[in-house]
Amino acid sequence: MGGQAEDHAGSWDEGALEFNGLSRVRLDALLQELLGRIDEIMDSQERLRALLDAVVGIGADLDLNSTLDRIVTAACELVGARYGALGVVGPDGKRLVRFITHGVSAEEIAAIGPYPEGHGILGLLIDHPTSLRLTDLTEHPRSFGFPPNHPPMRSFLGVPIRTRDHAFGNLYLTEKAEGAAFTEDDERTVAALATAAGVVIDNARLYADTERRRRWHEVTAEITQLMLTDFDPQQALHLIATRAREVSGSVLGAVLLLDDGELVIEVIDGPPAFTQYIGRRIPAGWPILSDVLDGDEQVVVENLAQLAKETGQLSEVPELEELGRTILAPLPAGPRSTGGILMVAAAQGTVLAVTAGTDLVRMFANQATLALDRAQAQRDQSVLAVLEDRDRIARDLHDLVIQRLFATGLQLQGMHRMVRPEVQERISRAVEDIDATIRDLRAAIFELHHQPDKKSFRADVQALVEEYTSALGFRPELSCTGPLDSTVPASVRPQILAAIRESLSNVVRHAQASTVKVEVIVTGQDVTARVSDDGVGISSSDRRSGLRNLEERAAALGGAVRLESNQPHGTVLELRAPLINAPSS
Repeated sequence: MGGQAEDHAGSWDEGALEFNGLSRVRLDALLQELLGRIDEIMDSQERLRALLDAVVGIGADLDLNSTLDRIVTAACELVGARYGALGVVGPDGKRLVRFITHGVSAEEIAAIGPYPEGHGILGLLIDHPTSLRLTDLTEHPRSFGFPPNHPPMRSFLGVPIRTRDHAFGNLYLTEKAEGAAFTEDDERTVAALATAAGVVIDNARLYADTERRRRWHEVTAEITQLMLTDFDPQQALHLIATRAREVSGSVLGAVLLLDDGELVIEVIDGPPAFTQYIGRRIPAGWPILSDVLDGDEQVVVENLAQLAKETGQLSEVPELEELGRTILAPLPAGPRSTGGILMVAAAQGTVLAVTAGTDLVRMFANQATLALDRAQAQRDQSVLAVLEDRDRIARDLHDLVIQRLFATGLQLQGMHRMVRPEVQERISRAVEDIDATIRDLRAAIFELHHQPDKKSFRADVQALVEEYTSALGFRPELSCTGPLDSTVPASVRPQILAAIRESLSNVVRHAQASTVKVEVIVTGQDVTARVSDDGVGISSSDRRSGLRNLEERAAALGGAVRLESNQPHGTVLELRAPLINAPSS
């Protein structure tokens, strides 16, 4: 019995020892597992804390540009990525229009070249906006490889960013620390950050839009205040172009006005390199420009540099290479203005502000039309005041000065027979001087009735006669009688000027004259251009060839040409044309 008890006790001790050894192993394993779980919980808490800090950080302010930079930086820090980027998808939903990077220096970016537009794996996320995690992105079928000077990248994590129901862009993260691959937890963390980023971006865009509208009301009041005063039209247009550029977040603002079927660049506000194009004329029938002028809505060009390159205009205006998204808004034609285009253009890659401010650009276009009409009304009022003064002066000259000179001339003529012959000659010269003075005064009166902003037929005749002074060796005598500017139709004026030019040219070539007199007379229903000289006259052989062109011009006007000898020698050439049945211009 005792032996059996001892044996039983010995076996009991051995089992206890074996059980104790197994318990310690299991306990150690359980403790190890517990410690691992604790580490995982601590890592999860740390990751959650980092995620919360990142969410708070990206919403620190509402400036959109700095918000996008903070989102990329926060994503890289959360998952330990060396490189990161945020690609903004364009309105067409097919390509990237902006690319914000992290981990790449400015020198490296310059060496790599242009930012990607959304091909390859980047384009895969655009086409299918779902998370994508790769151990080696170079092995993916959509991988196009890297351009020269691009840093090597293997591990990849891509997560879309959505604002409401709109795909704003994608987060691209590469090269996790220590060469590891991105994990499922990394994907979930970045996806959570992207969700929060979508809300922050949406709020930032709403805030920017609100700020632009507030700024719009401020500048509207500024422009209105300017137009309530006496202002220079160029100053108003420049202010409109400047404020439209500022409010839309653009780099360039310009106003183009219609003039004789062409667009004239009146004002440019932007980089100094563009100011050289002020005053340049552009055909209004160019593609897109004609669409803007013919319609009531603005036209948006996604990439002006690309369009200019495709149409061959980039070589003519290389500065267009700097411009991206562009808005062309029509300037409606007002009662006094002809209309045109207001243009704002963003720099390459900065498109968000222009997109949100589209309706504001159209409002600025309406302001420009209002400013042009207001300026024209001011000019019309000023011209009217000048013309009223001129009418008063003309009446005084006619009713007082001319009548007194005429009365004096009559008195001198009445004394002509009462004095000696030598005195009669002096009286005759005095009367002739008075007659010449009266003609000059009448010409001055007609000149006073001419509107300053309209072309003057009288001035054109004077300039033409002055042009032949050097060729003749003396200044021809000029006499203009009647209301040339207000009566002679625009269609008749070029033919009259051409007839005078051809007659003076014949005098220079053939007449050998010492005096030439040019007369343009408007009487009743006719206008007459007469050129007389004291030269050698015209031979019978030259008579027909010299008259052919003038007769054709007279026939076109419904008039006639007369050529005869001057007394005692020389030639008189006269072209007479009717005013009533003159062809319309």
